[in-house]
Order: sequence, then C-alpha cells, then structure tokens
Amino acid sequence: NLYFNLILFFIFSALWVILLGFGSPILILSGIIFGKWIGTSISLISISVGSLCLYIIGNYFFSDLIHQILKNKFTKFIERFQKNEFYYFLAFRAAGGLGIPFGLQNLLPVIFKIKNYNYFLASLIGFVPHFFIWNAVGAGINSFIKESDEFNLLYLILSKEIYIPLLIFIVLFLFSLIIKKKFFND
Repeated sequence: NLYFNLILFFIFSALWVILLGFGSPILILSGIIFGKWIGTSISLISISVGSLCLYIIGNYFFSDLIHQILKNKFTKFIERFQKNEFYYFLAFRAAGGLGIPFGLQNLLPVIFKIKNYNYFLASLIGFVPHFFIWNAVGAGINSFIKESDEFNLLYLILSKEIYIPLLIFIVLFLFSLIIKKKFFND
C-alpha cells in the first residue's frame, strides 16, 4: 500500500509540475501523507523529475519563444551560467528561485542552455532545504490534527512542529536574499 501510494504520488507530482503547478501544496501534502522524511524524499525525486521533464519540453518545443520573452531580461546572467552552470543553478535553486514563480524557474534555464544532468542534480540538491521545511510543516499539521481534540489555528501555529520549521524557513529566506545579492545582483 505504501509503495502504491508513493508511485501514485510520484506520477501526480511530476505531472503537476509539468503542467506548471506550484510546489508548496505538493510539499505540504507529501509531509501530511508520508511524514517529513519519506515525504521529503518522494517530493524531491518526483518534483525534480517533473521539473526536468518541463525543462526538456520547454527546450524542445518553446525554446525560441522562451528566448524571445526572457533573454533580454537575463542577459547579464547568461555568461555566468555558461561559466559554471551547475554552481549557479544550484545557488538559484537553494535560494528558492529568487522569488520567481516555480513554473518559470523550471523554464528559465532554457536561455542558459543548461545540460540536463546538471539541471537535474542542481535541482535535486538545491531543493533539499526548502522541501524538508515544507514537509516538516505538513508532518506537523498531521500530528497536530491527530493529537488535538479540536482545531485551533493559533495552537497549530504555536506548536513546535509548525513554528520551528517556519522559523527555519525565515532564516532560509534571509539566506536566499544573501545568495541573491552575492551571486545574482551586479
């Protein structure tokens, strides 16, 4: 039953990302269903695969359109990415995509012509901190609902299973601002 659910979740998550769905609901849902460790693992793999598939589709079918729309806005980064695409894309993923919507984060690298394996590995590794935090929030919501007699939003937010991951998220957000300033601003 667990394996069937993991396969079903993998397929759904990958399709969700390919269809330009955003990541947060999938991450919280995987935390609720599978817990923080298995949820993080399955969401890392499925969303990384879905992101890679979307990147390949975008690169193959929409490369000209993506270049036409985005290339002028990101010309200063093209040279940087071509020097060390894995390093910069890893920093981009670790910084949460620098505030760019998730679907666009997956298509933006088309203008940088990143190799598929660098795209996949940088995504897989760069997603870890954010995915773990959101899966921990999902697992915290699940345990709160199981343990409490009645639902109270304030008690939910003040439970350590929720506020600790949210505090870590805030720290990670501040870290992403530093990454953005160091690597992506002139």
